Amino acid sequence: MSDLKSADIHLIQRLIPHRYPFLLIDRVEDIDGTNSATGIKNVTFNEPHFQGHFPGLPIMPGVTIVEAMAQTAAVMAGVGLDLVDKGAKVYFMGIDGAKFRRKVVPGDVLKLHVSTKRGGGKVWKFAGRGEVDGELACEAEFTAMLDLPK
Repeated sequence: MSDLKSADIHLIQRLIPHRYPFLLIDRVEDIDGTNSATGIKNVTFNEPHFQGHFPGLPIMPGVTIVEAMAQTAAVMAGVGLDLVDKGAKVYFMGIDGAKFRRKVVPGDVLKLHVSTKRGGGKVWKFAGRGEVDGELACEAEFTAMLDLPK
């Protein structure tokens, strides 16, 4: 188990394979082993999805919010299980009960609170909430498979 409590962009890139334009988190804070963490996404106008998603009224697509939650959970698990630079992969498997409550727009700081509902084996289940200024923007449960190095 790692003692790290946060992951900057450099550590995130050592844990998950995502890169621009699909790396959707900037930082992960408050990492509590494999129990919980908070991802930070600074939403900016120059992101490619804003060109075609409601042109003239840029709104972050809900699926990218949920993907950002999943990336946060993958980083949390990677830090908690001490998998930095070990070649582990986390594959998104499913989404349950996703609800979108508020628009997320350029200039927002999206905080992605994730917690583990079931873990320890190959398939993990997480709960996530996305908030802007303390206001709920999205919530969902999701599953992922951890492909650990041999």
